[in-house]
Amino acid sequence: MQTASTNICERMGRSQELSDSKRGPVIGCHLCNTSIRDISWQLNIPRSTVSGIITKWKQLGTTATQPPSVRPRKMTERGQRMLKHTVHRSRQLSAESMAKNQTLCGLQISTTTMRRELHGMGFQGRATASKPYITECNAKRWMLWCKACRHWTLEQWRCVLCSDELTLLCLAI
Repeated sequence: MQTASTNICERMGRSQELSDSKRGPVIGCHLCNTSIRDISWQLNIPRSTVSGIITKWKQLGTTATQPPSVRPRKMTERGQRMLKHTVHRSRQLSAESMAKNQTLCGLQISTTTMRRELHGMGFQGRATASKPYITECNAKRWMLWCKACRHWTLEQWRCVLCSDELTLLCLAI
């Protein structure tokens, strides 16, 4: 016999449910007019669990686990297609402005829901990398260099390494 300090919750953890084979005896004892306290003591199950099993059996006629109720989605498939089209059309819009845009279409969606839907579709908010524009001074220097190299031969061009992204300094050591 188990001691009172080791009950079923300590052995199985709080997140697990009792199996049907453990719920059956609870109902059987209840039908024999045994008190909740006695059922709890005999089967070594917490009183709250015994009470919950009996209440569920009285209300539903079964002790089986019911599927969870699922809240209907705010965004329909049509709304998701419209949202995807909007994102592809103008990628610069914020989630807040898109939520307001959907409100105009008849859907009232919060910014959080909008972000969740966009993330589910594979879109993530990213800041675009800024590429510096060519300044007027650099454009003039580039044009002068091009005009100076206009008459080069193929052999001279093979010695050139062109890169518009970084400056290279080649030293003979």
